Amino acid sequence: MKNNNAPASAIHVHQLKVGMHVHLDVGWMDHPFARSSFKIASAAQIEAIRGMGLEQVRWDPLRSEPGVVPEPLPAPAPAAHPVAVVIDQEAAAREARRDLMAAQQASLARCEREFAQAGRVHRQVFEQVQAQPEQAGRASVQLIDGFLGHVTDSRDTCLRLLGETSGERSSSHPVNVAVIAMLLGKAIGLSGEELHELGVGAMLHDIGKVALPERVRCRDDRHSHADVQFYQEHVAHGIDLARKMKLSLGAALVIAQHHEHVDGTGFPQRLTGDRISKAARIVALANCFDNLCNPHNPIKALTPHEALSLMFAQMKARFDAVMLGAFIKMMGVYPPGSVVQLTDDRYAMVVSVNAARPLKPRVIVHEPGVPREEALIVDLEDQAGLGIRRSLKPAQLPKDSLDYLSPRERVCYFFEGGSPVRDEATEGMAA
Repeated sequence: MKNNNAPASAIHVHQLKVGMHVHLDVGWMDHPFARSSFKIASAAQIEAIRGMGLEQVRWDPLRSEPGVVPEPLPAPAPAAHPVAVVIDQEAAAREARRDLMAAQQASLARCEREFAQAGRVHRQVFEQVQAQPEQAGRASVQLIDGFLGHVTDSRDTCLRLLGETSGERSSSHPVNVAVIAMLLGKAIGLSGEELHELGVGAMLHDIGKVALPERVRCRDDRHSHADVQFYQEHVAHGIDLARKMKLSLGAALVIAQHHEHVDGTGFPQRLTGDRISKAARIVALANCFDNLCNPHNPIKALTPHEALSLMFAQMKARFDAVMLGAFIKMMGVYPPGSVVQLTDDRYAMVVSVNAARPLKPRVIVHEPGVPREEALIVDLEDQAGLGIRRSLKPAQLPKDSLDYLSPRERVCYFFEGGSPVRDEATEGMAA
């Protein structure tokens, strides 16, 4: 295992090579990169570093690509005209910024594409499960095969906020719940098989609603007692469909128990504590969080920060205490979608959280001099002395910051990092 705490040595900027892991000892506003510490990925990045006017940077051999060694120092060259040097530096900085922006946009586009693909598969499953339950079951399993690649193939998988238009609520809810649940399952150490069963159960936790009329598929405070009982029947319908789909026991238990609470106040069996499966306790957390952020009535939506705070302050008796603690740590104090004010008074929106660094999320910052479509994502882990001062409601933002950051009315999440979703899930539905 690499020792990331090993001391880095200083080398001249003309000795830099692609594959080196370097650290820039300058303020975050004084360089064009998303992070101060990173692995050089292109010659353009080397030119951008050289264009900053630094003579030396810190190089970490243990975090660099194997076999990469510093370039020999070139022979002294004739002094360039000062104007030419400035022009070259500016061009290199612009090219480096374009490279970073393209990489960020490509990552977001991939996340949104795979989220939409998963939503399409779920809609097809929902539409065909009663007529072709076994095919629907196979498609669901194949979809989670792809999700599992994201969770297990990358040790640094993050939770990524997606665009406002990423799918409709009926399909985005199960995808959100599955993504959050699987990341939480990984955080508490579930095995690959357990994560797979968890993912299938999370994606299909509400599959029994297909047997209900549209008017009672979502819980509403205006429902009569009879309507509430009708709504609760979706669990029994889900259990029946799980059997017909030939799902594993672990996935079926999630469908059967995702509305149970550890304090016995849930339904349908009012189970308590360890009588509820571990996977079902995870899905109960993810399901509650997404329903608070994305309720059927958008007027009642909470910000991700508010939802997390409410769950901890007023609902914690419902949930497994250890899992709730792990969930809060994973989501961070400021989950993706949270609007925040930074310690330097600027406004930002959290777009990505890594469970290993929950207090240092990645954010888009309102920079009046930078067009919104060119805004780079800032990793607070790399910004010494910069952090989050407080969370805000969108209505508390100044109008120019509100327009710039455009907080989402509907919060959608996906994995950032790992392997792509497999397309066999859609093919399975057509088989």
